[in-house]
Amino acid sequence: MSDPLMPTYKRLPVSFRRGEGTWLEDEHGERYLDALAGIAVCGLGHAHPAVADALADQARTLVHTSNLYRIPVQEQLGERLVRLAGLERVFFANSGAEANEAAIKLARLYGHRRGVAAPRILVAGNAFHGRTLAALAATGNASAQEGFGPLPEGFRRIPYDDPAAAAAAADADVVAVLVEPIQGEGGIIVPSPGYLQALRELCDRHGWLLMLDEVQSGMGRTGRWFAFQHDGIRPDVVTLAKALGNGVPIGACLAGGPAADVLGPGSHGSTFGGNPLACRAGLAVIDTLERDGLLERAELLGERLRRRFHEALAPLDGVRMIRGRGLMIGIELETPCPELVGRALERRLLINVTAGRVIRLLPPLVLSDAEAEQIADTVIALVKEHLAAAAADRGTTPA
Repeated sequence: MSDPLMPTYKRLPVSFRRGEGTWLEDEHGERYLDALAGIAVCGLGHAHPAVADALADQARTLVHTSNLYRIPVQEQLGERLVRLAGLERVFFANSGAEANEAAIKLARLYGHRRGVAAPRILVAGNAFHGRTLAALAATGNASAQEGFGPLPEGFRRIPYDDPAAAAAAADADVVAVLVEPIQGEGGIIVPSPGYLQALRELCDRHGWLLMLDEVQSGMGRTGRWFAFQHDGIRPDVVTLAKALGNGVPIGACLAGGPAADVLGPGSHGSTFGGNPLACRAGLAVIDTLERDGLLERAELLGERLRRRFHEALAPLDGVRMIRGRGLMIGIELETPCPELVGRALERRLLINVTAGRVIRLLPPLVLSDAEAEQIADTVIALVKEHLAAAAADRGTTPA
């Protein structure tokens, strides 16, 4: 029988039948330590009882109504999110790409109302904003765009972490800047101190919207509710998704200031976005993050893990950089290392390699001290073996 699924994913040779906390169990009963959390989705780990209870209760009550009607639990989640972000309004979608599409539409409408016939958004190199067409056009990865043209126009690409380049791109058509406060898919790239403040000042000077994609970095992963809160700024638009529902599909586009009232009735919509089931999951996530002090936990464990990686790996030839914030950690090597994903899987550890040579770690925020040590031990051993093999290929000895 042929595979009924479109081959859009290069899948690893494992499937999981259940999960609990930081662990997944495959169909043969083998347990795997999850240092990826579904790419930053399961911040509370797998099958968290608070989320499971909320979903079961809501599923027995009401799963879906159209956005033609008021949805009280959606209003409750919206109120919590805008308060946490210091913004004013929210639009709910189903994913990060949809949340970014909402932000892009919002920026264009904002521009048109200011008399800009062809509004443009500044976007950054190495960015990843999703795979729908407008989000793909905003994405700074040529290989992801290849073959899908013509892509929507209206984006101007600038180097990441370079406020001077953003300033130099200013012209009458620019209406907004869209960046990730930490680039995830691009290689866990943390910008220099002052970068977001500089963009904020630039946007204020020109009347642009500052729009931050926190699809991967949001909901506590960096030790704050949102990564921008490390920098003491207030953006105009913030997009969320991944960890917001702990696995239940939900995205959000938050807006404040001049962006708060741009979208109105008929300007945008979503059939499933913010339905009662997804919003109950979102409320359970926020309640649990607050109750269990998981933001502080992410910051503490992130610092501890990065310190261990620095001590064990930074002195070695072939390790370019160890970086991150909270439990969003990248280890960049000199040479490509995608094979480490499979080798980690053999040792029952789930990791990811992005940008070809950056080991990306995004474990659940419920990670225990012992589990963090196990991740560190395994990753350090894998990197040393990789470096030794690379050195052997070159006929040298690793430092």
